[in-house]
Amino acid sequence: MTGAEAMAKCLMEEKVEILFGYPGVAICPFFDALGKTDIRSVLVRTEQNAGHAASGYARTTGRVGVCAVTSGPGATNLLTGIATAFADSVPLVCISGQVETDLLGSDVFQEADITGAAESFVKYSYIVKDVNDIPRVFKEAFHIANTGRKGPVLIDMPIDIQLAKIRNFEYPEEVSLRTYKPTVKGHIQQIRKAMQELTKAERPLILAGGGIFLSRAKKELKEFSEKHQIPVVSTMMGIGVLPTSHELYFGMIGNNGCLAANRAMKECDVLMMVGARVADRAVASPDVIMENKTLIHIDVDPAEIGKNVGPAIPIVGDAKAIFRDLEEIPIETDTKAWLQSLNEYRKVPSGRKAPKEHVDPAVFIQKLSLAMEEDGIYVADVGQNQIWSCRNVNVRKGRFFTTGGMGTMGYSIPAAIGAKLADMKKQVVAVCGDGAFQMSMMELAVIMQEKIPLKIVVMKNNYLGLVREFQHFHLDDAYEMVELGDYPRLDRIAEAYDIEYFLADSMDGIDELIRRFLDAKGPALLEARPDPMDTVKLAR
Repeated sequence: MTGAEAMAKCLMEEKVEILFGYPGVAICPFFDALGKTDIRSVLVRTEQNAGHAASGYARTTGRVGVCAVTSGPGATNLLTGIATAFADSVPLVCISGQVETDLLGSDVFQEADITGAAESFVKYSYIVKDVNDIPRVFKEAFHIANTGRKGPVLIDMPIDIQLAKIRNFEYPEEVSLRTYKPTVKGHIQQIRKAMQELTKAERPLILAGGGIFLSRAKKELKEFSEKHQIPVVSTMMGIGVLPTSHELYFGMIGNNGCLAANRAMKECDVLMMVGARVADRAVASPDVIMENKTLIHIDVDPAEIGKNVGPAIPIVGDAKAIFRDLEEIPIETDTKAWLQSLNEYRKVPSGRKAPKEHVDPAVFIQKLSLAMEEDGIYVADVGQNQIWSCRNVNVRKGRFFTTGGMGTMGYSIPAAIGAKLADMKKQVVAVCGDGAFQMSMMELAVIMQEKIPLKIVVMKNNYLGLVREFQHFHLDDAYEMVELGDYPRLDRIAEAYDIEYFLADSMDGIDELIRRFLDAKGPALLEARPDPMDTVKLAR
């Protein structure tokens, strides 16, 4: 067995179903071996999107997403996909080809120190220099990626190691890493302290982040919140932890969040933060927000607890396990007055004025998400479309994906491809702006080649809308480097790829148009045209 065949065998042992990648000479032996297995390989059109597609797959299934690229520019192109997954704690195993081991450091053709370049964006990285290490390295990589705080692991594979003969292939059954022992079960004394604080609280609040999904703790969170009638707000990555129309869910917090959620954060007396970072988009001034309240911070990553704000009660562990332990401790809560107060904030008008002659993005997204199947997956890109989506999407039994940590434009289409390939029965809709669309529209070829009936919405306003909006409010309308013009012609792009095209240039007949778009049998692209000067900014 060659090293390349051993790599493919490792993926089979891990029950990998699909791999996203882009070949080159330095990774060809591996792809040759992969082609002799039942693992489906999907050829993306640029390496960054291999990472995003693997991310969409991982977030849909809860399993490790896998991607593979060649050395040099192939590996460096993948870096943005790796960094995006790292910021959002998505488990990936990323394989890169590399030049021969005896040429490392000599600046030969397509050599790049990818393990060094990726150091700050991975949980761990390997460069394999002994073919017999392949089974151990792959076993460890999958374990590290999908335990503790999840994230990407990089395996750099020199081509001579791929071609070398392995003496005895034996895939390990277990992993034992002396310096890597993530905590799963929370400390019981800390859990008791947390419940004591909740018992005393008059205005308790749960702030849920993306860690709820990573630990598969949606059910436990919902049951805990409903049992004790504790309201819930979320970060951007936590949208969907409760159905967005749930009576106990009060929206997304942060500078782009909703009034009810932000007022809840300000006025609560006990804040239970679960699976969420205290990041600047969610909490701009942590010290101010945390005044006059007790903070309970639950996270599987001890490095996040106390990083930006000191918790009164830190609990390190997996959210699912901790919620189960919380349920073992009986408490009584009375939140009727608190919930009544928060419900009054829901009634405060947003201050937004609906455009008369264009598509209203807020109403459009409400209608689109409500028209989707209950368990559908809505994938938002970055820019104005992301903020409109976060504020107006209706998530019921499905999921809302976006990139909250890195904010990578061009994410939605490849991530939606990965999500759809993970479960072809689920309805998946990608929503992006015309700027983000042009960063990943080459993947339309993948959609057609792989026969993926994906639905894509492009909010086309001819600008990099969120940057233009910043220039409007903060730079006296000095619009520099933000005009995209009226290109490309999306109808022609759709025609070039044999994709069905729909146009929404006003709200007239929008319900019927959305229905026909979602009912299209194959891939479909809907161009929605909001007012180019529309803003996401809300009156407070």
